[in-house]
Order: sequence, then structure tokens, then C-alpha cells
Amino acid sequence: MPLCTENTVLLQSKIPIIIMSEQELEERVKRAVDNFMAGYGCCQSVVAAFADLYGLDDTLAKKLAAGFGGGVGRMRMMCGAVSGIVMLVGLDCGQTEGSDREGKSACYKVVQELLAKSKAENGSLICAEILGLKGHEKAISHYEASPRTAEYYKTRPCAAKVESAARIFAGYLRDKQRTCNG
Repeated sequence: MPLCTENTVLLQSKIPIIIMSEQELEERVKRAVDNFMAGYGCCQSVVAAFADLYGLDDTLAKKLAAGFGGGVGRMRMMCGAVSGIVMLVGLDCGQTEGSDREGKSACYKVVQELLAKSKAENGSLICAEILGLKGHEKAISHYEASPRTAEYYKTRPCAAKVESAARIFAGYLRDKQRTCNG
């Protein structure tokens, strides 16, 4: 994919911008949902749909994201799909020098902007809240993954949250591309 390396107003640094068509971005969103429907966790599904853009193969992407499912290790904390957005932003614009405060701040800014969009669309960033779990249910964090049955998919909003997260990240890539192209 062609890269644009001109300075952007948002980040004031040279960050490669991946140029993709609208159709290619839509295919990434569909891939994320397909991953989830194939049994992968929310975070795995989102990260794996875009990871190759950053040089990560599918297997490594899914391994890196595996522990974030179920709201981090099925503890119902931050939504796995939301964690996927955070991981992808790190791949896209995360700083690599410990002393790079400007780069770190720029990455944090993008994370906060994208997570604000996710919260606005989904009502929360917290897995338990998104699932509608209350009190005792929320407190029970069992490590055993739920079987992926037809009933599971009927009662869970997770596929829609994976799609939302993938769309938010695709929108971020689209906006970066537009900024680069003027």
C-alpha cells in the first residue's frame, strides 16, 4: 500500500499514512466481524483485521490480542474490541523512544479521541456495562471461555461492538488519508 509521509496537522510528525480505498476499508471491517463469528475474541478480531498493515502476521496479531477478550481475561473490564482500537493506534502512531513525550502525547490524543467515539456509539467502554451485567454477575469473573453457540451469538452484542471498533479505526485511517491528501 502506498504511504504518505508528509507532516499532518494533528500529529506534527512524520507518520506513514496508509492509503486504502473505501472498499478496502469496508473489507477490513467485514474481516473483523468474520473473525469474531469464527470464534476469535473481540480484541483478536479487530487487531487481526488490520495488523498486516503494520507488518504483523495473522497468527502473531491473534496471539498478542488473545488475553484482552472478555474485557481483559474475561474479567469484564475494558471491552476487548475497544482494547483492539488501542492496540492498533499503538501500532499506527505509538512512540518507540522512551524520551519521546511529544510522540507519546500524540498517541494518547488519538486513543482518547477514538475511545470517545466508541463510548458515544456504544454507551460504555466497559465490557460488563455493554453486556448489561449487574452486581453479582459483574463480580463473577470466570476464566473459562463461553462456548460459541447460536444462542451465544443471539444474546451477545459483541459482533456489533467488533464492527463498531473496526469502523472507528477504519474511519481514523480514512481521516488520516484525507489529511495527507489535502
